[in-house]
Amino acid sequence: MPVHEVWAPNATSGVSVEVDGKTHALARCADRDGWWSGEAPAGDYAFRLDGGPPLPDPRSAWQPHGPDGPSRPVDHAAFRWSRTGWHGRALPGAVLYELHIGTFTPRGTFDAAADHLDHLVELGVDFVELMPVCPFPGRHGWGYDGVSLWAVHEPYGGPDGLKRFVDAAHRKGLGVVLDVVHNHLGPSGNYLPAYGPYFTDRHRTPWGAAVNLDAPGSDEVRAYLIGSALAWLRDYRIDGLRLDAVHALADDRAVHFLEELAHEVERLAAVTNRPLFLVAESDLNTPRTTAPREAGGQGLTAQWSDDFHHALHCALTGESQGYYADFARAPLAAVAKTLTRGFFHDGTWSSFRGRSHGRPFPTGDGHRLLGYLQTHDQIGNRALGDRISTTLPAGRLACGAALVLTSPFTPMLFMGEEWGAATPWQYFTDHTDPDLAEAVRQGRRREFTDHGWAADAVPDPQEPATVLRSALDWTEPRRPPHAELLDWYRTLIRLRRERPELADPDLGAVRVAYEEAAGWLVVHRGPYRVAVNLGPDEAPVPLGAAGREVVAAFGPAEPDGTAVRLGANAVAVVLTG
Repeated sequence: MPVHEVWAPNATSGVSVEVDGKTHALARCADRDGWWSGEAPAGDYAFRLDGGPPLPDPRSAWQPHGPDGPSRPVDHAAFRWSRTGWHGRALPGAVLYELHIGTFTPRGTFDAAADHLDHLVELGVDFVELMPVCPFPGRHGWGYDGVSLWAVHEPYGGPDGLKRFVDAAHRKGLGVVLDVVHNHLGPSGNYLPAYGPYFTDRHRTPWGAAVNLDAPGSDEVRAYLIGSALAWLRDYRIDGLRLDAVHALADDRAVHFLEELAHEVERLAAVTNRPLFLVAESDLNTPRTTAPREAGGQGLTAQWSDDFHHALHCALTGESQGYYADFARAPLAAVAKTLTRGFFHDGTWSSFRGRSHGRPFPTGDGHRLLGYLQTHDQIGNRALGDRISTTLPAGRLACGAALVLTSPFTPMLFMGEEWGAATPWQYFTDHTDPDLAEAVRQGRRREFTDHGWAADAVPDPQEPATVLRSALDWTEPRRPPHAELLDWYRTLIRLRRERPELADPDLGAVRVAYEEAAGWLVVHRGPYRVAVNLGPDEAPVPLGAAGREVVAAFGPAEPDGTAVRLGANAVAVVLTG
């Protein structure tokens, strides 16, 4: 019979496993403090602590009835993977594409998403980055309220659905990155506190008590999280992980959790002979996140660069509220600084934080920063979930795309960005607890009414229409003006691959010239110039050398000696010399 085991140090009188309605007692493990183990028949199962109600297994790989129901065993070896030539690929030089399974297609499943992988191959991206897929109550949600950190959301297709998606991606030469959340669990369906000290009041986070990474019992909690991360990479053949909000991982131990995780992933990469990587979302603006462990860093492969996004967003939109304020004072100067130095806040004053922030980033490591024009956060956390494509002309979107895709960073796109999707991407939930649903609804309205929005203008996260509005419309890429923008994205990605200077990650080799008042900016990338005119009129944009060939352009672009004459909201990649 199968062996069932669970870490439950909070149990005092006993732990049992219930399989198909029959209860089987587990015994304390003499050599593993807090662990209980015993044999029981195969089948759907749940644990009972001290005779209490049935609880799902914290390490369950399958929750077929949702996060509140019983667990089901998964035989990972039974899945029949295709024989492909895929052996993984490293992150440097790649282009990523972030997508949400539930809204990438109207059906919202792994299999439906796999039907559109050819679009991504033709686009030219290298990795698909999936937003979190762990189970959460209800059907619809962003995924950051997951509560079963080893399992896969059943409405998306469950464990085998994820494997089918990864297998299909690998057959087409696409890698897969998975967004995982270690800094908190969702507000509903989280049973970990019943089992043991998974959380601690030693630190506080925006979600309440912190995940226990450094208090008593934290060895097992860290092993739980690391085991989950390794399972995605091993059992599902995921190629890399995006780690959500690592600045919220409170850990005072000598070896930080991220350093330990990076070490274990490196060991797994050696065993599987695949390049595996970790990408952090971090608000800290510190190079320590990606610095080598032997140099005192945490050893992650890369981190998101919100500074570059904020600078570019301000330059394109003119917005200046909230955290955009520092970037909006001189947006082209901010773009220039991030393209040449990585961080905008590298020890400078941050008015949003009311203090100095960050430290300088190594100029040779541009590939360790992800650069992007849009992400799920930067769209979905707006009151209406409106993309910049709803307010900006196609030419201005093309300018932003060019600065991202010829940057020294690792570029990332958000689903639908490549054709200027007209669909919004809004904040949506499907909480089954009516009190929680109402609290989220009112909290969302309160947040934005404080910033001047009318309460009835803020979409109701629980309304089914909100998630339906957020699904991509796959007829758009075939229609103008979307088709022209899509062709521009394909051109830029192809140029990045064919012309190494446009992907050179050395920040120190990048030069940027700009004129704030006139609205033009030129990025020097070896013999190439990426010239952008964000001004209201046609203008000659100086190249600093004789223009030999306009390699690609969106909008009017004519060589003019040592300048290129660009129309308003036009961009050109020019070969000089």
